[in-house]
Amino acid sequence: MPLPTRLSLLALALALAGCAGQPATRQARPPAITDQAPKGFLPGDPLRVAEADTATLAARMASDELSSARLTQAYLDRIAALDDAGPQLNAVIELNPNAVAEARALDEERKAGKLRGPLHGIPVLVKDNIDATPMVNSAGSLALAEHRPRHDAPLVAALREAGAVILGKTNLSEWANFRSGRSISGWSARGGLTRNPYVLDRSACGSSSGTGVAIAASLAAVGVGTETDGSILCPSAVNGLVGFKPTVGLVSRAGIIPISSSQDTAGPMARSVADAAQLLSVLAAAQAGGDDAAQAAVGKRVADYVGTLDADALHGARLGLLRDTGVKLPPEADAALQRALKAMRDAGATIVEVRMPGDGRWNAAEYQVMLYEFKHGLERYLRDSGAPVQTLDALIEFNRAHAAREMPYFGQDIFEQAAAKGSLKDPAYRKAAAQARQFAGAQGIDALLKRHKLDALIAPATAPAFMVDPVNGDAFGGASWGAAAVAGYPSLTVPMGEASGLPVGLAFMGRRWSDAQLLSLGYAFEQATQARTPPRYRLTLSP
Repeated sequence: MPLPTRLSLLALALALAGCAGQPATRQARPPAITDQAPKGFLPGDPLRVAEADTATLAARMASDELSSARLTQAYLDRIAALDDAGPQLNAVIELNPNAVAEARALDEERKAGKLRGPLHGIPVLVKDNIDATPMVNSAGSLALAEHRPRHDAPLVAALREAGAVILGKTNLSEWANFRSGRSISGWSARGGLTRNPYVLDRSACGSSSGTGVAIAASLAAVGVGTETDGSILCPSAVNGLVGFKPTVGLVSRAGIIPISSSQDTAGPMARSVADAAQLLSVLAAAQAGGDDAAQAAVGKRVADYVGTLDADALHGARLGLLRDTGVKLPPEADAALQRALKAMRDAGATIVEVRMPGDGRWNAAEYQVMLYEFKHGLERYLRDSGAPVQTLDALIEFNRAHAAREMPYFGQDIFEQAAAKGSLKDPAYRKAAAQARQFAGAQGIDALLKRHKLDALIAPATAPAFMVDPVNGDAFGGASWGAAAVAGYPSLTVPMGEASGLPVGLAFMGRRWSDAQLLSLGYAFEQATQARTPPRYRLTLSP
């Protein structure tokens, strides 16, 4: 049978958004397919919030030109116009019913002379695998569609303490893309399909798909994603964002539905490096909340990551350009990479072509580690949060009983493999965990940086966004961030250009606890290139 045509793929992709659990306004279909977004797709922007950074918004609130309540309502209006109607991005899975009231309370605090920090009154969206009251935390699954945790995750509590307005929750690849090897990035049974705002029939990648799309489309000022292996970097890269995955432990993982205690972390997704650094400053200040890795990070955190940014950070830097990462760039994307490399050399960086020692040796061990840690961590989260299902076996049975809604496009083979694993005391687990860390960390990134006297590694993050294909699943374009993910080291993606209107990002990777250094290098690159462009909401690309 021949592959589906481009138009039939789009029709199938659009149909995904009409899955059970979606409000009626999200079941409408867009107009006939054309290259450009038709008139009426883009809403007005009377308060000039589109593309506005947090520093600008904060300055406008400080001058009484804008209030947090008006700003919050402006983002809610954009969600109604772009997420529920218009191009129907389907990025926001649930709104905080108290958002406007919380914003008004913060306005009153400002009037009384109480300013909590740079994010005071700034609306933020968080991924739907992070506990944030009074909303559901579901990982996109219908099994948790009524699961309302009693407490905020520590990172959400830190955001509120810093004065941020929690605007709502974002859709994601169901179970953070850890249910099936044939999953569709950006799709969940509860939330439907999230669409890439640059070209709507292209993938938003995952698993932090909703956060990536929402922030690209200015549905909030900044957003929080989570990553185990690429779930911040990929949706950031293909949606034209800055995405930062911190060193594991820098940000508390308590109150987050887990995959891997070795690799999981939350991190900022933003339209600029400065905004990502500002958000990270708050996230890193969260209480550990029982997270051993976060407790071990005491003394490693920087109070103000914005203050460490240096527009001249590339001057004198030695960067290793990773070759043979498996990322296959089309000619236009490769041209963007060459321009990026020239800009960095012009800014005073030395770029050395390098290859990761034993690239990919960690893959088999990583997968085994994730299977073991997923079962252990998930069941602990379900019990501790009082979820309506308590075990992985119960989730598997729920999916079987509700297969028409939960598994219309792909199954749960990863769930079933994880359910068959034993405890974290198993010798097979301990061996795999040690191998993964050693291959990716000491014998991988650390060895490469030391051998070539490098400050960081760079590479194209991934290929431009692929077509949504509910029949065959994701046609993933390769990744360069794997070693950093497995080692638990920081990684960053910054926009470096476009290919046929689809964003491409440049990834930066460094040693453990080099978070501030990576952000500064990314900031210098961003200032030198200014490569990000806003989304255009095109329905498809011309053949």
